[in-house]
Amino acid sequence: MQTFLKGRRVGYWLSEKKTKKLNFQAFAEMCRKRGIEVVQLDLSQPLEEQGPLDVIIHKLTDLILEADQNDTQAVLLLHRVQEYINAHPETIVLDPLPAIRTLLDRCKSYQLIHRIEDGMNDERICSPPFMVLNSECGPDTLEKIKQHGLTFPFICKTRVAHGTNSHEMAIIFSEEDLADVKPPCVIQSFINHNAVLYKVFVVGGSYSVVERPSLKNFPAGPADRKAIFFNSHNVSKPESSSDLTSRDNVEGVSQPPSDDVIRELSSTLRQALGVSLFGIDIIINNQTGQHAVIDINAFPGYEGVPGFFNDLLTHITSVLQDSGPASSSSEQPKGPQDPTDTATTNPNPSSPSQAPQGCCSPWIVEGDGGLKAPRQRLGCNTAVSPNFQQHCVSTLATKASSQ
Repeated sequence: MQTFLKGRRVGYWLSEKKTKKLNFQAFAEMCRKRGIEVVQLDLSQPLEEQGPLDVIIHKLTDLILEADQNDTQAVLLLHRVQEYINAHPETIVLDPLPAIRTLLDRCKSYQLIHRIEDGMNDERICSPPFMVLNSECGPDTLEKIKQHGLTFPFICKTRVAHGTNSHEMAIIFSEEDLADVKPPCVIQSFINHNAVLYKVFVVGGSYSVVERPSLKNFPAGPADRKAIFFNSHNVSKPESSSDLTSRDNVEGVSQPPSDDVIRELSSTLRQALGVSLFGIDIIINNQTGQHAVIDINAFPGYEGVPGFFNDLLTHITSVLQDSGPASSSSEQPKGPQDPTDTATTNPNPSSPSQAPQGCCSPWIVEGDGGLKAPRQRLGCNTAVSPNFQQHCVSTLATKASSQ
């Protein structure tokens, strides 16, 4: 046993469903064999009475969304967590609440990934352009879409990147289909990728890549066909097989993602947000072979990653060892602890060390300022409401489609 682990305490809060799905009790037992005590946190009680805690592992995404909808109970529970974090800056939080808020907002996370890609200046990476639609499509919508560099077909997604509704999406093929778009939402150019999605599961400095089915290729440009409504979770299940995931028209480049690219992307995201447990959805453009990040997820399910517990324990061991016997808050790359403040650790020394309040990272510029890179990457053109989740929970109308 590594002596510095003896007596360390890890608290966790996961939903009952996620605890069972991960079989987290098995992880707790693995930790106990290393001398680490693992305790399930009860947020209905003061955390001070359940401490001391060296590490907190959580998935508080549901609570964050509920609190932003002014749910009194969720606000109280989240405040209780934040109160403990504020009082114990030495406690390592996996992951910081401001970072989770960024990943819950597809607009902010897409802005972040575009800024990171521009900073990397790696021609092997080129994620699709996107924009936010906050109101019903009007006469000038098509022109705005073109100005943002989007082309038909494009994907329409809810802005909130969590929950059942977040998986309800649509493929829009033409101007006529714009009537089917239900704002507020995020639209993102569709890139043909030979119906293969690569899910990258990150745990600290480790990552695993799992191949999954994805949407089939579609002809570029407007098409005379109805919008296709689908559930991305169902499409990308390992056993998924349908006309929508057909690989009959595979063409061009078919290759797995580059380890170098994934390593650099995951490392830079970790630095930018101070996160350790997240997933990256990557596709390979079948025309250019470039990597495109199409989504980032906080604390994913880690399905198909048999070494998840070992990687998590290794990461916890590493951060505890780095923190030393008397943990210092300066040892952990945490963002600010106020859950309404989304400025985070700055990964780029040449950038300002603090972003304005409401901005998810020093890498992010709200509006289109600073996002007009050579590849004409544009971000959101509207300010983010503090309670944006409240306006995003309305889903796209789910329509069965066998097209």
